Amino acid sequence: MSNLAKRLVVAGIGIPVVVSVLYLGGLPLSLLVAGVAVLGSLEYCSLARAGGVSPFKWLVGIMVAALVLLAAWRPMFSESGAPMLAFLGLGGGVVMAFALARRSPEEKPLSVIAISLFGVLYVGLPLAVVLLLHELPNSRGWSGGITIPSSGLLVVALPLATTWLGDAMALFTGTAWGKGDLAPEISPNKSWAGVWGGIGGAMLAATAWYYATVPWLPELPVQSPIVAGFIGVLIGIVGIGGDLLESLFKREAGVKDSGGILPGHGGILDRLDSLLFTLPTAYVLLLILDATP
Repeated sequence: MSNLAKRLVVAGIGIPVVVSVLYLGGLPLSLLVAGVAVLGSLEYCSLARAGGVSPFKWLVGIMVAALVLLAAWRPMFSESGAPMLAFLGLGGGVVMAFALARRSPEEKPLSVIAISLFGVLYVGLPLAVVLLLHELPNSRGWSGGITIPSSGLLVVALPLATTWLGDAMALFTGTAWGKGDLAPEISPNKSWAGVWGGIGGAMLAATAWYYATVPWLPELPVQSPIVAGFIGVLIGIVGIGGDLLESLFKREAGVKDSGGILPGHGGILDRLDSLLFTLPTAYVLLLILDATP
């Protein structure tokens, strides 16, 4: 089976599963996101190990899963950042205790602590935002006081659609007209043509999302297609940065893919690299617009 065929099969199975779980919400969504977070954190730890530092991979995995499940506990998490800060502080203390107890100075304990904690922030925090995004329309009353089962799916679709269409357009335009390397030392195949194509694709996706979502969420803070298109541009730019950062990690580790769990696609992080940045960006932008009179 060709690489393209593998990619299409994985997409044909994965996309309906993701959409279905986002529609259901609740426990199925929490468990799926927590599982993806754990797999992503293990790949991150493998990249770090290939780069010369061995973080506490199972501890990082437990912490990212706990962070996602904490986000699902919305009454406490979504109203204040204090629980998250307390959790990260506790987790940092645990990581340092492990480092002091089990690592000699020659094993770079400071690097181990820093990379372990960064892994929780890099993988766990953005995926926890999925749960917060999913709850926004109900907690903010965007559906006009009517509970709509698919409202969470509609909101999470903003970063998903803009990121995925942006990636697709970047690949198409970069392949067709790619001239002028964007960052040859990090990712030789990325070009400025791909950048502009990706940003344009993200803008179109966000505009289409607006027209598809407003009829269902009349109180949505995104009140015009122009604002939606601007959000798409910002998400597109941020997504490119996330893609380049993961490429930098892989370049340091000397590997092509972060893993091999997704045939034709590579690893979990290879599919999440942009989303780890676009999910929090979409969440913050929606909160800002909602707070704007």
